[in-house]
Amino acid sequence: MSLIEFRQAKPRPIGRTNLLDKGYGLEHIKGILDTGSQFVDVVKLGWGTSLVTQNLAEKLALYRSYDVEICLGGTLFEYAYMTNKIDEFIAYVKDQGLKIIEISDGAIEIPEKEKGAIIEKLAKDFTVYSEVGSKDETVIMSPSKWVRQIKSERAAGASLVILEGRESGTSGLYRGDGEIRMGLVDDIFESGLTLADLIFEAPQKSQQVWLLKQYGANVNMGNIALEDVISLETLRLGLRADTLEVFHGGK
Repeated sequence: MSLIEFRQAKPRPIGRTNLLDKGYGLEHIKGILDTGSQFVDVVKLGWGTSLVTQNLAEKLALYRSYDVEICLGGTLFEYAYMTNKIDEFIAYVKDQGLKIIEISDGAIEIPEKEKGAIIEKLAKDFTVYSEVGSKDETVIMSPSKWVRQIKSERAAGASLVILEGRESGTSGLYRGDGEIRMGLVDDIFESGLTLADLIFEAPQKSQQVWLLKQYGANVNMGNIALEDVISLETLRLGLRADTLEVFHGGK
């Protein structure tokens, strides 16, 4: 009998852990993945870091050797949109052999219909992750708008919709102090959306704990720091004080 019951192995539809690579070196990445690659589903090369990474091919090959999928930051798509280089962006993603593409408008405004059309087009060739919410902490979207956009982008072909939180966890889904907008999350789930539709950006431990306590071990989470892979997995399994009682108190 095993001491713990491990969660579903990769590829898993829920309980996904997506990491944020801010520009780390190969040795650092290897050390992290040697320890916990089975808990990592996707790594996002943040923002536009892929364009200024000298050893990009080696980095992509390293992640693939650990069976970790890769995507580029949504900000790079927004840059391509602003500079009228969408076709060049798509060609670049294909050249890197990437299967996942992130479509966001957290720093700029893209009309909803136009964003939906872009998602629909790209979903023919890629697994699309779209993102809803603003990176500007002063911008407050109504829950009804969140729900409408999430459902619209899922209908357009997005496999998963990312709920914006930034790498700091202080905008979009969160207030400036990092507190999650609980009423917003309630409205999202009350609309009929499920864990299988969403990725919660949750860079802060307190945010991770709240989500796990509310919705169980299999919440999809993104913008997780590389260094937090094992930490988050222990939270998911109730092997840390923050979630021990939640997952094992009744046994």
